[in-house]
Amino acid sequence: MAFALTSMMFALVFSFSAAAEEALVSRIAFGSCANQTSPQPIWDAIVNFKPQVFIWLGDNIYGDIRRPFKLFGNERTIGPWKNVPRFVPSSEDEMRSKYKIAKSNHGYSRLRQIAKVIGTWDDHDYGLNDAGKEFKGKDANQRLMLDFLDEPHDSPRRKQAGVYTSYTFGPEGRKIKVILLDTRYHRDPLRSDGTILGTAQWTWLKKELDGPSSEITIIASSIQVVSNLSACTGPLFYLESWGRFPRERNRLFKLISNSKRDGVFFISGDVHFGEITRYDCGTEYPLYDITSSGLTQAVEKAIPSFLHFVLRFLAWVTPTTMRVMNNNCKHRSCTYGQPNFGVIEVNWDANPVRLRFEVRGVSGEAVNSVTISLPELKKSKPNINKKGKQQFCTLEVDLPWLVRHRVAILFFLLTASVIVVQVGVLYMAISVLVKCLRKSKLD
Repeated sequence: MAFALTSMMFALVFSFSAAAEEALVSRIAFGSCANQTSPQPIWDAIVNFKPQVFIWLGDNIYGDIRRPFKLFGNERTIGPWKNVPRFVPSSEDEMRSKYKIAKSNHGYSRLRQIAKVIGTWDDHDYGLNDAGKEFKGKDANQRLMLDFLDEPHDSPRRKQAGVYTSYTFGPEGRKIKVILLDTRYHRDPLRSDGTILGTAQWTWLKKELDGPSSEITIIASSIQVVSNLSACTGPLFYLESWGRFPRERNRLFKLISNSKRDGVFFISGDVHFGEITRYDCGTEYPLYDITSSGLTQAVEKAIPSFLHFVLRFLAWVTPTTMRVMNNNCKHRSCTYGQPNFGVIEVNWDANPVRLRFEVRGVSGEAVNSVTISLPELKKSKPNINKKGKQQFCTLEVDLPWLVRHRVAILFFLLTASVIVVQVGVLYMAISVLVKCLRKSKLD
């Protein structure tokens, strides 16, 4: 009797799950970088959007411990003389407690009631800033992350090395496939140009792309796929991205192209600002990457408000070959440094079907957006502009040296100017003081 009742309940749960996946999906929200101890008013705007699916893109909690900046003392965390790491991992109990705080947030609880929540991880919920395959706590933290996402106990994700998986939503002819990558578990060290996904995940991804077709395929990566701003911001600072592993990124583009799958685009997080980028020369149609970061963590929150214009100016002058620049942006740079979330809306009834990508702010207003038709994400002739050149095809690393490093050059020139001015002021002050002393002696 008990066995029969259990079987009936399982069948009901399975049928409800299958029905949910067959339902037409037209509204998807996504986000990343949510510090569980910070206020999270952005959930109200996400809930008001009424997404049917919400996708976590990583840093779903900030699980590692960040030590304060210290130039001097026994524990120096910055400078060439630092003697301790700035970030250290938390214990398993500490990670569990942080997930509990995140999951009990009232706004997030409301979202879980109206949307199917899925997701992957990035470094801070993986367990350590910028960590890859070398991190020893990854297996325990994988279990905790899957608990946070309410992953079934018999899920293949609990038995494999890494949290990658896929979902398919919608009825026949209107299917959306979501592929969640794991860019942490198997990743080689930065600057190695090694692997991001690892052998097993690459094999799995090929099967997913070569599998049953879908009208739309969303590839979710915790780090940016298309943009590689590090090529233009170094040596001042570097951001993690697929562009820092050029062989892996080329392999990804080639895999998509060889799969003959149309309707593919990326969503990403990690960088603490929002933007929309595209690359026209990876496949036979443009590859968009909608970056939303973060739900609580954002670059403009890290500095006083009267200095926000400095960040916006730097974002504007930083060379970019991939960012979509249009009149739908709130700021001239077409980046958004305040808390934000991403939105995908599909108008299935339009002819042709239309897609709208948006980055939205805390109040739900669109701060950046792109609208395209689904046929634009199908194999066709290369995108040629009026001058006869393909748009969005020049990689950041291929820019002329002076253009690529103009931010660093500007920074060092300004720094040198400030030093020269300070030395000049000091020289003048000493000269005046010496003259005053001489005059005093003569008197």
